[in-house]
Amino acid sequence: MKIAILSRNENLYSTRRIVEAARERGHEIDVIDTLHCYMDITRSRPAVRYHGEELPTYDAIIPRIGASITFYGTAVARQFEMMGTFNVNESVAISRSRDKLRSLQLLSRKGIGLPRTGFACKPDNIKDLIKNVGGAPLVIKLLEGTQGIGVVLAETAKAAESIIEAFMGLKANILVQEFIKEAGGADIRCFVIGDKVVAAMKRQGAEGEFRSNLHRGGSAEVVKLSKEERATAVAAAKAMGLNCCGVDLLRSHNGPMVMEVNSSPGLEGIEKATGLDVAGSLIQFIEKNAKFGATRTKGKG
Repeated sequence: MKIAILSRNENLYSTRRIVEAARERGHEIDVIDTLHCYMDITRSRPAVRYHGEELPTYDAIIPRIGASITFYGTAVARQFEMMGTFNVNESVAISRSRDKLRSLQLLSRKGIGLPRTGFACKPDNIKDLIKNVGGAPLVIKLLEGTQGIGVVLAETAKAAESIIEAFMGLKANILVQEFIKEAGGADIRCFVIGDKVVAAMKRQGAEGEFRSNLHRGGSAEVVKLSKEERATAVAAAKAMGLNCCGVDLLRSHNGPMVMEVNSSPGLEGIEKATGLDVAGSLIQFIEKNAKFGATRTKGKG
């Protein structure tokens, strides 16, 4: 097969591992810098050009699109879809997952466990917004934040009011969310490919840190999932329309709760924590599913 991976940096661990896994299984794979692609939008013959030449026809693309280039990255992915190329994660699904509010609304509609969440533009009563998610302590999140940046734990109602007022004064879009104390500063990253969880790790926040992101100094270890946790992770991926994603869960007294669905999950932390060949599982999925024109939306949305 001829595969392309859309990545800004061929030296990143995740990109290197996918390239290695593809070549080990006898496939041809190119690393294409997403921002250096440009689109030829013409009647009946969409194309993607790169470094002055039209790119060849690929059997599949693997989008590794960072949050900072979502708009352009999904436009490039959509162009490939319109050309009939199989896309592991369709452009529409990536856009859904990058919008935290939309993600939560979709997950809520499907009955998937979530921390109680509030969203408002100009609430007349901030006290009621706080009360509605169970009161303090609570978590306040910037909609555009990544890797734990823009996530604040408000220990008291007064602190929560001050933080919400400050963010609103800056015209920032925020979510106010129930704090799951029993999670103990830990979450579970489930790596979903297709309709199964192929690897899972528990991420524990550094001492005194409620955020468990590895970028914030957290640690990772292999974890055994319950049937309910596996089912929740797969259901969350399906709700987003993603074939490959990281689903972050919290263990609560009310069962697993989804915090986030990541359309471009890193491989380094989970492969090193579990010892599993996640990149190889991704290539196997492509082998079984890549067919010309097999994308559901076909670049229409």
